Amino acid sequence: MKSLKELFRIGHGPSSSHTMGPRSAAEKYLERHPDASVFRVTLYGSLAATGKGHLTDRAIYQVLGEERTEIIWHPETILDFHPNGMKFEVVDEFGMLLDPWTVFSVGGGALVEDGVNQLETPEVYELDHLLDIKDWCEERGQSYWEYVNYCEGPEIWDYLAEVWQVMRESVERGLEHEGVLPGGLNLRRKAPHYYIKAMGYGSNLQTRGLVFSYALAVTEENASGGRIVTAPTCGSCGVVPAVLYHIAKSRKFTDKRVLHALATAGLVGNIAKTRASISGAEAGCQAEVGVACAMAAAAANYIFGGSLAATEYAAEMGLEHHFGMTCDPVCGLVQIPCIERNAHAAARALDANLYATYAEGIHRISYDKAVEVMKQTGHDLPSLYRETSEGGLAKEYEKKERRRA
Repeated sequence: MKSLKELFRIGHGPSSSHTMGPRSAAEKYLERHPDASVFRVTLYGSLAATGKGHLTDRAIYQVLGEERTEIIWHPETILDFHPNGMKFEVVDEFGMLLDPWTVFSVGGGALVEDGVNQLETPEVYELDHLLDIKDWCEERGQSYWEYVNYCEGPEIWDYLAEVWQVMRESVERGLEHEGVLPGGLNLRRKAPHYYIKAMGYGSNLQTRGLVFSYALAVTEENASGGRIVTAPTCGSCGVVPAVLYHIAKSRKFTDKRVLHALATAGLVGNIAKTRASISGAEAGCQAEVGVACAMAAAAANYIFGGSLAATEYAAEMGLEHHFGMTCDPVCGLVQIPCIERNAHAAARALDANLYATYAEGIHRISYDKAVEVMKQTGHDLPSLYRETSEGGLAKEYEKKERRRA
């Protein structure tokens, strides 16, 4: 598995696969042709179907320059390796296309080149099954975060400290910002209002309201192009910060313990990314919000003193109960139903933590098996439900708007 630095990416929303990935690809291609006069970029499949709503074109133009870049949209063409395909070319003075480069944005801002070879980054983790990592930890009397430290080295903690800082800032910014989100849906920000309402309830109801408000704050920042952390993606960036921010603030845990929880969450997300997918275009929203819920559940269970088995169970439960969740963003925007799903997944992560604690970690289905099932379920989903905005809620919303017109 790769470093957690490739899972927790700091950047701007609204989409890790449709905004951060294409921006990164454009930067790499510009390094190859810094003096090119004209670029042509062809977007395929999901990138073309929902790219305008996800600001894919703006991300590419910001790097290559709008005045010298032509973007071609082919939503009907899905390349074999992954639905998020794109091809970069240079156009010479005679109109000839040179140096074609096909690359895929596979989720979480990560890129895969030519459908086969991942862009050169080192493998950091030898083990990629949570049960194997659990055995490693049990043999040495260590925790999941200590396996992260063993594989990554002590320098990972400075990076995770920066990640946690950006997560906190995105929560706090989102709680202060009001107004309407960009994109044309005229969706008002809800986080500040949920926070104020939650403060008026008793402690038994206040917890959920606060967690909702924190998740809304981050995802609304993401939807407006704000600075966030992929956890594991932009579309699911509110779940882990909401849970950790709430626990840290309400229980007064130290930053050190929060960072250990964040490393535990990263390990869970990294396994799903490596062995299945964290891309809504490839496996539906279960691969984004479902994995985020698993990460947050594991982090919460660790931070409250859960055993290795209980933490693994919390992660499994967080993922399992999102099986089959479709990715059907209305108008191709990371807003409806994405924002609301983050809030509910954050609450569900806390429930998974509690349930796993009561069960003392005893269960039949492993997190590793859940990852396998999630992958197969994602492949079985029709493309209508994998970030194309051609089915589900997106289609019903389109029908309603046509009837109004």
